[in-house]
Amino acid sequence: MVAAVSWETISSLATAAGTLVLAVATFSSVRSANRSARVAELSLMAGLRPVLVPSRPEHPPEWVNFADGYALELSGGQASAEEVDGAIYLTLALHNVGNGMGVLHGWYIDPGREVGDGRHADPDEFRRQSRDLYVPAGYFGFWQGAIREPDDADRAAVHRAIEEATPITLDLLYGDQEGGQRMITRFRLLPSDGGDPRFRQPTVTRHWNLDRPDPR
Repeated sequence: MVAAVSWETISSLATAAGTLVLAVATFSSVRSANRSARVAELSLMAGLRPVLVPSRPEHPPEWVNFADGYALELSGGQASAEEVDGAIYLTLALHNVGNGMGVLHGWYIDPGREVGDGRHADPDEFRRQSRDLYVPAGYFGFWQGAIREPDDADRAAVHRAIEEATPITLDLLYGDQEGGQRMITRFRLLPSDGGDPRFRQPTVTRHWNLDRPDPR
């Protein structure tokens, strides 16, 4: 004999099934919304991200002026290292190949660092720029730095690199205009073959992401 099933039981089962379906649909919708929000966030961040490399020889020159009166016309694709009256002046012509404005925060110099060294100094150890330097998205700009104090820890090594015409390794710390997406880019300032000894040939060797997972 088949037991009778009450309408109340059927109604309860139907309600439970409907609730389960609704829960699954809601979960899927939330996951989809979170995924869409994450994609939108990544797209927004990519639109603000700067990436600095040396400019090219065909790019326009830049006049670089220091607070003490030293000035230099820096052609596209050039860097410079010069000692004048006890002060060491360093410059680098830049091209921002990223989508966002680049704001330079600081620099770290180490003439003795090997090309294959994959480490970088802690951001707190970088020298801070005395003024903000901006490189617009898709455009050109420059970096400048100086070593003036006689007892500066880096003076002897940089002086020797200038005198002996050996490479100088320079790390630049920068980020977007919102103060995030900090990166460190390593440049090698190589002595030029002949010509004015002040000028050098810059190359870029590595980029590090500081505020998001780094692929390396």
